[in-house]
Amino acid sequence: MWLGWNIVWLGALLMGLNGTVAWASDIQHHRYEELVRALFVVQSECPYITRIYSIGRSVEGRHLYVLEFSDNPGIHEAMEPEFKYVGNMHGNEVLGRELLIQLSQFLCEEYRAGNQRITRLIHDTRIHILPTMNPDGYEVAAKQGPEFNGYLVGRGNSREVDLNRNFPDLNALMYYYEKTNGRNHHLPLPDNWEHQVELETLAVIKWMQNYNFVLSANLHGGAVVANYPFDKSRDPRIRGKTTYSATPDDKIFKKLARTYSYAHSWMHKGWNCGDFFDEGITNGASWYSLSKGMQDFNYLYTNCFEITLELSCDKFPPASALSREWLGNREALISFLEQVHHGIKGMVYDNNNNPISNAEISVAGINHDVTTGVDGDYFRLLLPGTYTVTASTSGYLPSTSTVTVGPAEAIQFIQILGMISSLKQFLFKEFLLYFCSLFSQ
Repeated sequence: MWLGWNIVWLGALLMGLNGTVAWASDIQHHRYEELVRALFVVQSECPYITRIYSIGRSVEGRHLYVLEFSDNPGIHEAMEPEFKYVGNMHGNEVLGRELLIQLSQFLCEEYRAGNQRITRLIHDTRIHILPTMNPDGYEVAAKQGPEFNGYLVGRGNSREVDLNRNFPDLNALMYYYEKTNGRNHHLPLPDNWEHQVELETLAVIKWMQNYNFVLSANLHGGAVVANYPFDKSRDPRIRGKTTYSATPDDKIFKKLARTYSYAHSWMHKGWNCGDFFDEGITNGASWYSLSKGMQDFNYLYTNCFEITLELSCDKFPPASALSREWLGNREALISFLEQVHHGIKGMVYDNNNNPISNAEISVAGINHDVTTGVDGDYFRLLLPGTYTVTASTSGYLPSTSTVTVGPAEAIQFIQILGMISSLKQFLFKEFLLYFCSLFSQ
């Protein structure tokens, strides 16, 4: 045990994060009021790089507060990617909630201490941290406490609805479109969907609509593994049998999951909680099929690539275990965040240098497109390699480029779309001239 603790401690010292080592034994669980107070303390200590905002309220009226880190809080800067962490989706899975509070304090402290890695991350990224998506469920679980908490007590919201089975089911539509060569991204929501989801789910979906997130992770408990889409099997008729359900971006999802697993102190070892996951990662449907989950919804409805992090065997670990868990996850939380800067980031303009929003960015060989944001910028996570990338939108001629992605920072480039209307006007004028010439002869 002594050797294990010293390995963790040594790893914390060698990971390149200078400044305070926040492993103090006073890390405690935070009830709702304490969580809110902790977030506002961070905001007060780092007022120029943080902002607190609410995305909505829970069924019982608790705010769903987000803490944002940026060198320009509240502002989307073109070519600066948006990232999010979501914790405590299941109210009784509490480690993610505490890790995100610790991460918030850590980012603030390290920025103030001049840590170059953290400073660069905050200057180049807009980071959104939602420590609890299910504050009502947490309060139910917290009343039981770590010693007596059951496997399901407090899992759902106050209406006992599992929020990770509550998003609109877009997988079935996607799997149909795969067979019919239909749309491969930003699938339409069903009619009256707002009245079919819980308030917490509604708030998160509205959040996704308001911010062009690129990468995300939601933090759970009950196992130790990095889980990537798809969660829902393509063939639900097979019972008692798991089937791998790959996205078109399966390779990059594996890489994202491995990034967290290998930066984690023990996830990558595979054997955890009595289960074995090779390299500490798993495809969701290969583990068990799940409908209406949040990570699949992110991928099918938005530009965001999300994975699910199962972080502890004990869903409600005692306070005495939180310091070890923080040290075990700290580098992984930072390393995963940094992955938002890999691949391609670009701008799409018309020939008058006006940015074009909602243009589609297609990568040959990968049947999943992303779209540009309101400023005409886009972000496409890709592994190193050479790709053929096409930008297109209605009313414009498409632009195709060949791009080589390296292992380091995202490649930046600009694409110009010529207006089809201008071409049509030119052809119409040529036709008129030709037509008039026939009568003049």
